[in-house]
Amino acid sequence: MSHPRRIGFLSFGWYSSAPGSKVRSAAETLLDTVRLAEAAEDAGMDGAWIRVHHWEQNLTSPFPILTAMGRATSAIELGTGVINMRYENPLYMAEMAATSDLLVGGRLQLGVSRGSPEMALDGPGDFGYPLPDGLLPVEDAAARIALFRRAISGEGIAEPGAHAHVLPGQLLPIQPQSPGLNGRIWYGAGNTESAIRVGELGMHLMSSTLVLEATGEPLDVLQSRQIEAFRASWTSAGHEGEPRVSVSRSVMPIVDDLSRLYFGPYLEKERMGGNRDQIGEIDNAVGTFGKTYVGEPDKLIEELRADSAVMSSDTLLVTVPSQLGADFNHGSFQALAAIRDALN
Repeated sequence: MSHPRRIGFLSFGWYSSAPGSKVRSAAETLLDTVRLAEAAEDAGMDGAWIRVHHWEQNLTSPFPILTAMGRATSAIELGTGVINMRYENPLYMAEMAATSDLLVGGRLQLGVSRGSPEMALDGPGDFGYPLPDGLLPVEDAAARIALFRRAISGEGIAEPGAHAHVLPGQLLPIQPQSPGLNGRIWYGAGNTESAIRVGELGMHLMSSTLVLEATGEPLDVLQSRQIEAFRASWTSAGHEGEPRVSVSRSVMPIVDDLSRLYFGPYLEKERMGGNRDQIGEIDNAVGTFGKTYVGEPDKLIEELRADSAVMSSDTLLVTVPSQLGADFNHGSFQALAAIRDALN
């Protein structure tokens, strides 16, 4: 069995003017997300990841944010979990991704997918990317991902014009290029079939607190099966290097009176038997939703060690209550870094 050698936070960047919120506007959440990255690096964490959600009071356009996070830090990974590719022009995204990666010293880890349920009836269509006739959303996203990966790998894309400075027969590649970026692309898979396909394509695997399978088994059992299938697929496809796997969890460390005030009700819910994996419907499919891990660090270490998917991954991404602000989360990050060390 493996173990999570890295731990990072995953922030939706949700902002609200509700009482108690420390990030009350788009400007505040953008600036505080940069501070979250600084706090994570200072606390000894390994990654700062953001969730991209359109049409909501969350983080949206990822590359300016990732660049600002990277310029404020020096070592941690900077990731997305995930970018809905149905909203993206793959070639323009390739330019932005390479530019950002160069500016942050090659630290981007980009998670992509077909996206999740959202507020807009046809958000990609409103962005100018209606679903092509005869394609499913997952097929549309897959085509965009394939073109994006071709572009960031340096492959020639465009026919040269009369004044292009290329050799005869060559196509024009996207510029700039950031070496190694194509080896740092992840896919957010929802089920075992999707995980197998990710391995075949040579992308890394992301699995969230939700999987689109419901057998009655716990979330970690379902995810462990997906991880095993992904790694077998990667090996069978003959890809070089080691495939990476991240799993997301909601983890709330109680380390002081303030964190007990915020998270204590979750602990009480657990004592009453209400904090457990759930089966429900999402996006016209039945899925398994993960429970919340809450308590003092020793309790969390014991519970996470018993989570087979966490221990089979190399990266644990912890959803962060970003609305509580970077100052509060710094204490949680210190606890999470110590938990990672204990799991290793």
